[in-house]
Amino acid sequence: MDRIENRTFGEVKVGDTASITRTLTHKDIELFAIMSGDVNPAHVDEEFAKSDMFHKIIAHGMWGGALISTVLGTQLPGPGAIYLSQSLRFRRPVGLGDQITVTVKVTEKDEEKHRITLDCQAINQNGDNVISGTAEVIAPTEKISRERVTLPEVKFLEKGRQYRRLLDLTQGLYPIRTAVVHPAEKNSLLGAIEAAEANLIIPVLVGPEAKIRRAAELGQIDISQYETEYTEHSHQAAERAVAMARERKVEALMKGSLHADELMHFVDTPQGLRTARRMSHVCAMEIPSFPRPLFITDAVVNICPSIEDKRDIVQNAIDLVRALGSPGPKVAILSAQETVSSKLASSFDAAVLCKMADRGQITGGILDGPLGFDVAVSDVAAKMKGIVSEVAGNASILVVPDLEAGAILVKQLEYMADALIAGLVVGARVPVIVASRSDNKLARLGSCALALLSASYKQRPDSSPGPAEFLN
Repeated sequence: MDRIENRTFGEVKVGDTASITRTLTHKDIELFAIMSGDVNPAHVDEEFAKSDMFHKIIAHGMWGGALISTVLGTQLPGPGAIYLSQSLRFRRPVGLGDQITVTVKVTEKDEEKHRITLDCQAINQNGDNVISGTAEVIAPTEKISRERVTLPEVKFLEKGRQYRRLLDLTQGLYPIRTAVVHPAEKNSLLGAIEAAEANLIIPVLVGPEAKIRRAAELGQIDISQYETEYTEHSHQAAERAVAMARERKVEALMKGSLHADELMHFVDTPQGLRTARRMSHVCAMEIPSFPRPLFITDAVVNICPSIEDKRDIVQNAIDLVRALGSPGPKVAILSAQETVSSKLASSFDAAVLCKMADRGQITGGILDGPLGFDVAVSDVAAKMKGIVSEVAGNASILVVPDLEAGAILVKQLEYMADALIAGLVVGARVPVIVASRSDNKLARLGSCALALLSASYKQRPDSSPGPAEFLN
């Protein structure tokens, strides 16, 4: 099978046959739908397919037709053949797991035009005829033998799958009252309204009236049903939103079109929403090519955290992931190497944090470090380096040495691995949603879902994990 060789017109005889056998998989259906653009729900929507006449997902009819083309182009007559016409009759549906054998048989030869006619049949594993028809091709007159081309591997990257699972975890939870701070631009206002429509938040719009109404007009958004708190400017909006949270009039804050630093200036003070624990940011990243979400902290708030700050950063991340249903999230404390060295501060901090966990100063998760990024996320890398650990290769939370390293890592994953980013500031009296205005809808909703699940988790007296396992 390393070469493809044709049969010339002179070699072909009436009665000659060729065949191939294929088994229909989900990947076949998805690839055909992507290539053709045919997203008929009978082929790609399992719920819909259950209610149609076949009660199951079935193949596109032309998937079988493509198999006939494969036989004609690679076997009989093979390379050099010119496809002229094809008639097909679809007799039975082809379902997932069906094994289809396609056979073509030469029935006529036209000596003058070098044309051949072939009977085409597709038979399933039960012997049922699923497709029949006739093909006409011009057969090659010269012998062709070529090495079989190695096709690239196709990988399906389904963006948003993990965020949709995250949204599913919020089903049955009551939306949280959320002060949307300075939603004075179309996208930031739209993000809040979309979250309200998804039953994640009850927005209270805080900011200058004229700018909010102008943003609503530009986005054709009806804000008449939503509560408002009008202020003179963004500074006052941030101050008022923080006061509302202190007064327990809202359960969360959501950044609008002001800069995150401006909002955090009022949040991160003793008069604001500071608690005994250091505030930190957690990025919940969906990487289409990676099998599970990664939680990276802290790439936004703490520039150069002390070991005490890192203890709080780790605990904040563990509590957030436990709110999503993981009873013992695995935490990798990242460094440039897996051994502790006094010359590499991040490795030393990692060892201290792990010992703090041993002594009960960090609870609810399984820690290991120092670990390189490769060892933290790849069990292959961990085995190659001889690292034996519950966390190595299976980490869900990645704790970076400082903000600079975290920001670089997050941006690399966003631009080089096509990652989506949801984010939340935790450790304050209420969760603070700081999604970017440029984030897509699913990422914005993901950030709001994190806030809702975090708030719900804090209300449970025993701090038990959430109702479902998000990481598996």
